[in-house]
Amino acid sequence: MARATDIRSNVQQGLDRAFNPRTVAVVGDKRAMGYLWLRSMSTFQGKVYSVQIDPNEIPGIEELDVPNYSSLLEIPDEIDYVVCAVPRQVSPRVVADCIEKGVGAVTLFTSGFAETETEEGVQLQEQIREMAQSAPGGGLLLIGPNCMGIYNRRLGLRHSWEQPAGDAGNVGFISQSGTHCINFSLVGDRHGIRCSKTVSFGNAVVLDAADYLEYLAADAETELIGMYFEGAKDSRRFFRVLRETARVKPVVVWKGGVSAAGARAIYSHTAALATAPAVWNAAMRQAGVVQADNLDETIDAVKALVYCKPGTGYRMGLIAMTGGQSVVITDAFEREGLEVPLLTAASYEKLSQFFNIIGGSYRNPLDSGGTIGMGFLPQNLQKLLEILEEDGSVDAIAMEVGAGFLARRMRENPAILDALLDTLSAHRERSRKPFIAIAHAGHLEDVSTMIRSRLLERNIPPFASFQAGAKALRRAIDYWRFRDGLD
Repeated sequence: MARATDIRSNVQQGLDRAFNPRTVAVVGDKRAMGYLWLRSMSTFQGKVYSVQIDPNEIPGIEELDVPNYSSLLEIPDEIDYVVCAVPRQVSPRVVADCIEKGVGAVTLFTSGFAETETEEGVQLQEQIREMAQSAPGGGLLLIGPNCMGIYNRRLGLRHSWEQPAGDAGNVGFISQSGTHCINFSLVGDRHGIRCSKTVSFGNAVVLDAADYLEYLAADAETELIGMYFEGAKDSRRFFRVLRETARVKPVVVWKGGVSAAGARAIYSHTAALATAPAVWNAAMRQAGVVQADNLDETIDAVKALVYCKPGTGYRMGLIAMTGGQSVVITDAFEREGLEVPLLTAASYEKLSQFFNIIGGSYRNPLDSGGTIGMGFLPQNLQKLLEILEEDGSVDAIAMEVGAGFLARRMRENPAILDALLDTLSAHRERSRKPFIAIAHAGHLEDVSTMIRSRLLERNIPPFASFQAGAKALRRAIDYWRFRDGLD
């Protein structure tokens, strides 16, 4: 038991060195790849070195102002992190050099191993696994193969030149897919989700999902963890670590390979073994994680958990702009198991004093277009929000911010949007209840995109549809109920 604990401790210390390196070496980058890795590392705050022996590639590397060496062993610095992009048959030699150099961790971008189900691929993967695990000092941390490795936004350590760099984030992401890992960081950024650290780990021949979960669970910079997962080598350990992590930080898991054909596909992708859906769903419920079915749902759930205040009640106070939308928003939230109750008598008494009932309703949802007014009356919107905040029958609040409603009024008074944002932002600051906004695309995609962006600037989570907002909020509430022992 002590031996296993020591190994885990060494792994976590090694991962800290890998996620926070001072020096990085890229082995095998080339012009045909657009010098993908060296360009991605252009924002890295530490030192970057290249290893390349092809004389035709060296001039291009020198143009990038990156010092090049013919071997890792020739680099004068200690190397914390290596990205290996050589053909698979060359990878054992690079792994051997990493071991001799005392490298902290190596990412094998190289693919063509066990996922190909070829004899050569399987043998090469086993060879590099044995080399890494038998290395002195507790072994070499090998990420992959068949992966994109590590992204640290704050340090500018990237695996795509498109990824933001230079500022800190608070959301970690663990992925067996490089594409999903990159897309989460890029699409998530447009939704106000800033990654702290992410890792794409591919075939997981040495380090598996549980190792990265343990690391991010202890990482002070990471407040929430998202994951794209296909299968674990040690399912029992993975579920145990997942359960322990969800008790201290929200974890959102997007499971790949839930269908029979998908299960076959994940083996071809990362040589992972699928878990039966019934077993998986039961384990996720016991662990208390948030489940998602795709990238959009993952981002929406993370957004709700990051921006909404924790809440454990299912009763919604809803604000819509028109009568038709009030019906649709009610259906969407009720469909997700959230309740839309009548308000208290005290709330209706307050509403009756100013609510414009011509063409509107104040039952719940509040059909508020007339009350907010053609010229937009922020004082009336503030009253609506205050009433829902004080109502004991309401646990959380959702409001439609209609692009059409605003676009028409902004033509006459461009300051209307700022007034709305000021009102919503002030409400969010003083409110104890979760609050989300819905800004539909409809026929005004540019306007709704702009509105969602402006809402995010005020730390108000916007969603593109009633369904998306309801689903994300329900998932966030379920998580906080789990944390509070209510389910």
